[in-house]
Amino acid sequence: MKKFLLIALTALAASAYAEDHFFGPTDSHIQYVGRICFQNPESPQFSYPGTQFNVAFEGTTLRMKCKPGSGYFMAQIDESEPFKIAFRGSRDSVVTLCTALPAARHTARVMYCIEGYEYKPEFRGFITDGQLTDMDPLPAKKFEFVGNSITCGYGNEGRIGEPFMFETENHYYGYAQLTMRQLGAVASIIARSGIGAYRNYGGPREGSPGYNMPAQYEYTLYNDHSERWDFSRWQPDIVCINLGTNDLSTEPYDTELLKQGYKRLLSQVRKGNPKAKVVFLCGSMLNGKVLDICKQILNEVTDEAHKAGDKQVYRFDFTPIDGSLGFGTDWHPSLQRHQKMADELTPFLRGLMK
Repeated sequence: MKKFLLIALTALAASAYAEDHFFGPTDSHIQYVGRICFQNPESPQFSYPGTQFNVAFEGTTLRMKCKPGSGYFMAQIDESEPFKIAFRGSRDSVVTLCTALPAARHTARVMYCIEGYEYKPEFRGFITDGQLTDMDPLPAKKFEFVGNSITCGYGNEGRIGEPFMFETENHYYGYAQLTMRQLGAVASIIARSGIGAYRNYGGPREGSPGYNMPAQYEYTLYNDHSERWDFSRWQPDIVCINLGTNDLSTEPYDTELLKQGYKRLLSQVRKGNPKAKVVFLCGSMLNGKVLDICKQILNEVTDEAHKAGDKQVYRFDFTPIDGSLGFGTDWHPSLQRHQKMADELTPFLRGLMK
């Protein structure tokens, strides 16, 4: 009798979730983090790593729909081990996140883990055999990270000697997101490999005025000025800026133009986030003379901000890479180095958070 009752209850639960339901990007239950352009509300665009799509559902299966060829994401169902998913090719538009779960409430957190400047990704909704429910609130403490390849997680799953591939870039395991998980916080990311505060990697001495971070920061999408970002959508408590590596990585460079680039970016950040603490980070890929130059300029910018009345500007330096924890692709930080960076940054930010 007990066996028959169990079979009957199992069949009843399965029948309750027999039909798939589609929930588009405008569904109020879907929780977003990061800069997303909703000019097309049925297929919103995004550019930056760390963009998140979170949802709670009552059902046994969940699938995600994106534009084919949107690239790579990290997904976590409930509190299980995170895993990577990919939207490849021209036909792969739906990816299964989970199936055959117990008939109950579940959560899914999905994070874009690469840079989207080539893939131009678009999100198109979730499919479940149940219904969406209210997602857990985001953490109270909100951050913003502005950076280059280090913040993106460039090649952190790769090795020296290997060509860069997006398959081996994983922002989810970069220092920014590792720090957020240690702090129980959440961050919006504005980062692109090769970008600088005044000059992008290999750029001319006079700078890259149309393509550097100050040229991109005020817009929703990278290298797309069709929509200005609405800063009221995300007001961080702390903004971390990690730039300068590309500005100084090749000669000749102009230190005064770099300083002006930092000051311009600080002005933009302060205008959009008037109450945020701003932290200028340095490292971890600079060494020797250029490291000293970067530190000096950042210290000067910070001191001048204080003298002008902005006391909420701070400085933090990472330990320079020395090879002891290995390297990723093109001498970038390895997974182990990103963890060390997070372990260094976490207590500093915790002190600022009070």
